[in-house]
Amino acid sequence: MISKATIDQVYEAARVEEVIGEFVQLKKSGANFKGLSPFSDERSPSFMVSPVKQIWKDFSSGKGGNVVAFLMEHEHFTYPEAIKYLAKKYNIEIEETQQTDEEKEKLNERESMYLVSEYAKDYFSEILWEREQGKAIGLSYFKERGFTDETIRKFDLGYCLDQWDSFTKTALDKGYKLEFLEKTGLTIVKVDPSNPNNKRTFDRFKGRVLFPIHSMSGRVLGFGGRILISDKRAAKYLNSPESDIYHKSKVLYGIYHAKQAIAKEDNCYLVEGYTDVIQMHQRGIHNVVASSGTALTSDQIRLINRLTKNITVLFDGDAAGLRASLKGIDLILEQGMNVKVCSFPAGEDPDSFSKNNEYEEVVEYLNEYSKDFIQFKASLLVDEAANDPIKRADTVRDIVNSIAKIPDRIQREIYIQECSQIMNVSEAVLFNTLAQIGKKDNADALKKAKQERKSFDVVKSEPQQKLDVQYELERKIIEILLLYGTMEIEFEDLVLKENETGDLELEPEVLGAKVFEKIFLDLQDDEIELANERFRDIYYKIIEDLNGKENFSITSFMAGLDQDLASEISSILMEEEKYTLHQWGRKDIYPKDKEVGVSQLVSETILTLRCYLIKKRIGALQKNTLDSASASADVLEEIMNYIQLNVLLNKKLNRVFS
Repeated sequence: MISKATIDQVYEAARVEEVIGEFVQLKKSGANFKGLSPFSDERSPSFMVSPVKQIWKDFSSGKGGNVVAFLMEHEHFTYPEAIKYLAKKYNIEIEETQQTDEEKEKLNERESMYLVSEYAKDYFSEILWEREQGKAIGLSYFKERGFTDETIRKFDLGYCLDQWDSFTKTALDKGYKLEFLEKTGLTIVKVDPSNPNNKRTFDRFKGRVLFPIHSMSGRVLGFGGRILISDKRAAKYLNSPESDIYHKSKVLYGIYHAKQAIAKEDNCYLVEGYTDVIQMHQRGIHNVVASSGTALTSDQIRLINRLTKNITVLFDGDAAGLRASLKGIDLILEQGMNVKVCSFPAGEDPDSFSKNNEYEEVVEYLNEYSKDFIQFKASLLVDEAANDPIKRADTVRDIVNSIAKIPDRIQREIYIQECSQIMNVSEAVLFNTLAQIGKKDNADALKKAKQERKSFDVVKSEPQQKLDVQYELERKIIEILLLYGTMEIEFEDLVLKENETGDLELEPEVLGAKVFEKIFLDLQDDEIELANERFRDIYYKIIEDLNGKENFSITSFMAGLDQDLASEISSILMEEEKYTLHQWGRKDIYPKDKEVGVSQLVSETILTLRCYLIKKRIGALQKNTLDSASASADVLEEIMNYIQLNVLLNKKLNRVFS
């Protein structure tokens, strides 16, 4: 187990905006940062990061928390894994204590699969560098491709011996379970039908060079293996099968090494194969990823969309499936992204072109020959159509189909104008074609809108749900404690006294205290217990921390909470950031600065809660009086005292008691 001293050090060093910035493209928004949600598909940013509070909040999914919570949500890390990831990032030495057998058993299936994959990566790398067969076959192959030692190590390239079960036997000897070797696809297990207890094992990647496939955070999810001998019965490339940790449609090869460069360059080069990525990276072009031979998917595009809005698709000069690959461009357009296309000279691909040219030449070529997708598609399809009018008409319709995918209306109009010039077709005809293409979508959208309207009308016809006043006030108390708990304030303490005529009066008395002391004493004096169980748990933890620690820190406080409570606190603290998201200032709506009049904020919140609870008590007493045959004089007097007190409190709040 990781020691508390290490955990504290990690929380102190980690910066939430730096860590999240590696996974999401963040833009400055006042004192905060905002970006597209990494947990849902959206086009308008609703994801907020607060460097001051060291928390984040995703308003689209409702998730939030501290830096560790983000890694646990986004990368599916366990708590220890998140701490280790941050420790590595910030060069913090991890101090560990011995795990018990019970704690070791708690490692879940996914964690075990990650551990097996990490071991396999190290094993294949060791074979490549240390074993004669690995050096003679695997390392020689990579050297022939022009990869340097540094590049081979950087991408963790490896080799699996051409033996039936060499890797599997070694892994089992090291204590790794066959169950997880099979589930990751590293080992193929076959059972003898005549004897179910007799299991034969085979290494899936035997005799292949290995390309580990990393997640955005660098975890090994699976492998791509290339065979080096000519065998018609075996696939040239073989990937890990789908598993709990590897979903090929949601992964991009090279994203771990490219993410920072993509965000920095504000552009992503998309290629097809592993070696394309590696060779371009070695040449100095780091913002490049590959779909690993699979058809491009929406999930893969969304990975890029978190880092940049711009994609440049690179095609081989003689790619046979070029037209089919254009479907991927339509998917990119649907995501509201900007697409350029660049094809290499005949006989060249990103791998060979990068290998045979200097960095400056490659960059110059990419800049010069990267075309807007309309220009590229038009030139490609027009060549195919030649002088055939029917094919030419189909070509125009095909291009307009792509334009129809673009969600932004202004962009669509600009592309229609460009298409009109290239194809020599009037804009009116193209707009008419666009309208026809969109007619079905519009009909579907109208149908959906009507259904939503029906649902809205049903909800509207039902009694409106009342605001839970007590919930909101208790939430406000937690927020005040977190933001201003240690602040020294002066306040008027209201003392209930009888005047000369025997009537009750509230006499103000000016006192000084810390905010948390004021709140705690007020609630204790009135015997008020927070009704919401979550708020109650958070409240006592905050009071304990504020009272027991000289320096209270929201970051260290949240570090000691479970994920649910940490997420709740994130929601409370980031509520005000909705004003930033909605840009109320443009509508001449300016929320009041909370730091103005903290004393007043504290007093009004407590007074309002008192009024609410008194009114609730009065209602309960009145109901009991009506339900019973007769009411005692004591009960009636209690009701009158509560009413009188509530009038006084509301007067103090400048409200009329009702």
